[in-house]
Amino acid sequence: MDSQDSQVLAAARRWAAAGHRFTLVTVARTWGSAPRPPGAWMALRDDGQVQGSVSGGCIETDLIERLLNGEFASTLPFLQQYGVTADDARRYGLPCGGTMELLIEPAPDLAALEQLAERIAGGQLARRTVAIGQPGNTVAAGAAGDALSWDGRTLSTLHGPAWRLLIVGAGQISSYLAQMAQALDYQVFICDPRSEYAGEWNVPGTTLLTCMPDDAVIELNFDPHCAVVALTHDPKLDDMVLLEALKSPAFYVGALGSTVNSRRRRERLLQYFDLSQAEVERLHGPVGLPIGSRTPPEIAIAVLAEMTAVRNGVWTKDGLRPKREPVQAGCSIA
Repeated sequence: MDSQDSQVLAAARRWAAAGHRFTLVTVARTWGSAPRPPGAWMALRDDGQVQGSVSGGCIETDLIERLLNGEFASTLPFLQQYGVTADDARRYGLPCGGTMELLIEPAPDLAALEQLAERIAGGQLARRTVAIGQPGNTVAAGAAGDALSWDGRTLSTLHGPAWRLLIVGAGQISSYLAQMAQALDYQVFICDPRSEYAGEWNVPGTTLLTCMPDDAVIELNFDPHCAVVALTHDPKLDDMVLLEALKSPAFYVGALGSTVNSRRRRERLLQYFDLSQAEVERLHGPVGLPIGSRTPPEIAIAVLAEMTAVRNGVWTKDGLRPKREPVQAGCSIA
């Protein structure tokens, strides 16, 4: 699976090679309930073809109409705002109170986009910077922990695998989890010292490690943008990775197992390893949200859903935070 960045870039490069002009549109800032976050982007071809999304609603339709009407004939980036009034919010399908600022590039720098694509394909983070009224854009190396920057005139966005995931065990569940995680821009590492499993691993875009799992955690030098999921059912492997991962700043540490086995694992970690109660309580086990999953792809979905909830700050020790009450359509924007 390609990340959203790769899909937009691949389309833009393909269109350029075929002789088409295209426009890039990036969400620079949002207020209130906006459908897409800052940094989301899309490409518009000169005949109205679309790749990517900035709203998933009527904003795309309006942008296509503007493009076909010749409103993007300029070569310099400019700003477009939607949802300033309640009427605009209703017209463009924005939730009540939503406002978006979009940076529009009618003539992106093709050489810079090629450089960006190469960095992403190489598993590197890249920072792309565009300024209103200025031709071209720059691409430089990014770093974990970097964030989108927008001062009303210059927009810097981070592209590529900003998050890392270490999966212990090269089994069937791992195969599905790795592919799904790549679609969410994780750089995926698979660790399995067992040759009978490692020898069959064939998910493109992932990195296979055959060292012991605890050594993998040390080698990868975990930061708060890292996650670990142990899926072998073998305490000799799973316990070793948990020993190091639970001490690390990784934002998510999970292990596959039943409720009974997960309880025994916690008891074992406290009794035989140098881990505190607080560190052991960081463990997500049984791993994943309780969605009744049984098959490997269902288990992978459950795991990635829980990882996403933790990453987005909506998971608590007692489970997911309740949803906010829905806002009735048609109210005015202050």
